[in-house]
Amino acid sequence: MSRAIILAAGQGTRLRPITDDRPKCLTPLDGRSLLARQVAVLNAAGIDDITVVGGYRIDQIRALGYQCMENVDYEHTNMVSTLFCAKGIMSSDEDLLICYGDIVYQHDNLAKLLATDGEVVLMIDQEWKKLWELRLENPLDDAETLQLSDEGNVIELGKKPENYDQIQGQYTGLIKVRADKVAEMIDFYQSLDRTACYDGQTFPNMYMTSFIQQLIDAGWQVKAALVKNGWLEIDSVSDLQNYQSLQEQGKLKAFCDLG
Repeated sequence: MSRAIILAAGQGTRLRPITDDRPKCLTPLDGRSLLARQVAVLNAAGIDDITVVGGYRIDQIRALGYQCMENVDYEHTNMVSTLFCAKGIMSSDEDLLICYGDIVYQHDNLAKLLATDGEVVLMIDQEWKKLWELRLENPLDDAETLQLSDEGNVIELGKKPENYDQIQGQYTGLIKVRADKVAEMIDFYQSLDRTACYDGQTFPNMYMTSFIQQLIDAGWQVKAALVKNGWLEIDSVSDLQNYQSLQEQGKLKAFCDLG
């Protein structure tokens, strides 16, 4: 069995004015919120134990009946801090799924993640450039490095790339932590130096990729579940407009089938 934690505390400033009155995860895409779409895919995979860690306009998420925990300091923290606001419900009896609140993905992508064995598993898009070219004039501007070992383990991620050779895929914001490693992950987080700088960020503002790299550097096995598109990140108004336009034209399935 698996438990899912959806990280949805941020203000979604690049989606304003849509997020002026709602959290980013409640942004509608083709008539359904990002959160509703993600929960439906999780439910279809038999995952019903789902907690949303909110912050900005968490009242709206609670009003919809979702199980919530709160990052009260969401204005001054980042994804990793948001995740560990939920450490009290993390269990070593079941695998833990960590899901960004601003993504949607197909059932088969989730199935691939669930079927991949590793201490930590990341959903990695090998055909990321196709999606990035839709969203950006220069895909390198927003892409991050990702290097794999011959065994399919992630050995580096989250840095600014100088060329496409440094990118063997893109991390998508969907993570699985094996049940027997959940408690150890919490201990690892709590052991980190709170005065250190992590890829230019303070401890409370550490990026998730920086935390994953810390795990890798400490010898953790971080396995790639390789997919070819089948997911979307909704980070800006232009992202949303592009996806909605393609959906209305019947062309979005080339990137992700919303079902």
